[in-house]
Amino acid sequence: MKRIVRISAAVVLVVAAVLLGGSFYLLSYALRPDAVMAEKESSSYKYMCEEYPFLEGWIDSLRRTGALRDTVIAGTEGERLHAIYAAAPQPTDRTAVIVHGYTDNAVRMLMIGYLYNHDLGFNILLPDLHYHGESEGRAIRMGWRDRLDVLKWMEVANAIFGGNTRMVVHGISMGAATTMMVSGEAQQPYVKCFVEDCGYTSVWDQFSKELREQFSLPAFPLLHVASWLCDLRYGWNFREASALGQVAHCDRPMLFIHGDADDFVPTRMVYPLYEAKPGEKELWVVPGAAHAMSYRDNREEYTRRVGAFVGKYIPDDRQ
Repeated sequence: MKRIVRISAAVVLVVAAVLLGGSFYLLSYALRPDAVMAEKESSSYKYMCEEYPFLEGWIDSLRRTGALRDTVIAGTEGERLHAIYAAAPQPTDRTAVIVHGYTDNAVRMLMIGYLYNHDLGFNILLPDLHYHGESEGRAIRMGWRDRLDVLKWMEVANAIFGGNTRMVVHGISMGAATTMMVSGEAQQPYVKCFVEDCGYTSVWDQFSKELREQFSLPAFPLLHVASWLCDLRYGWNFREASALGQVAHCDRPMLFIHGDADDFVPTRMVYPLYEAKPGEKELWVVPGAAHAMSYRDNREEYTRRVGAFVGKYIPDDRQ
């Protein structure tokens, strides 16, 4: 009997060690993909000008005139957070805060900066989220804790561009989830609307899907332990990080965009998000668009639809 107990205890310890090790690996794999981020950071401007050739002249012009500037603030953990910003070509109170995706940075959202600044005549501010780009931090936070930093950036943008702005927040992928998480918080009067492009319903849902597809593993028990470790180490867990829960509290208009060929953040996620959002909203499911490619593959229509939606709530003062 004692031998059976010892063997059973040993098996339990081995299973626990494997589970704990696997959970630590998952946490590091998902929230600290340093090699991927370093490669992206080193080639951001080059990549953007190759992927979106029309950006090169615009960026050169902004740099030449000193219009593209940097600013920093302290984050919720005291870390240095960085953003780039540019005033509109003509003075205006119309302002866009633009939020990047997972392992990306502010520079890799300059195509949306171009849409708002060059095409629509907005002031723009693009933050590097915690642990991304030139911002400090301990790990990626998948939008959840980032929502509090973005609220700070919205205040900064309002102050930089005159203190009485009319603002839209626009995010793609993790930036879209961040935007929806922001939207559920109490808003300042200057915030007029939101645009989310291919955001996930929750971190739990997205990680469950990736665990199944990349590793052929169920959520239980690995994701439960990894979420608990995340809470222990970083102060948040996968279940609470819910765009679906936050968007249900949003009281400003929102445009939902999602490609119907998106297999990274599955298209099916947009429908419960859209249904959960009360009040004014629009949905555009983009035919043939893969993840985060709706603008690249449909630039004219994307610009027209975003301009028309945002223009309802932030009319163009140039006209």
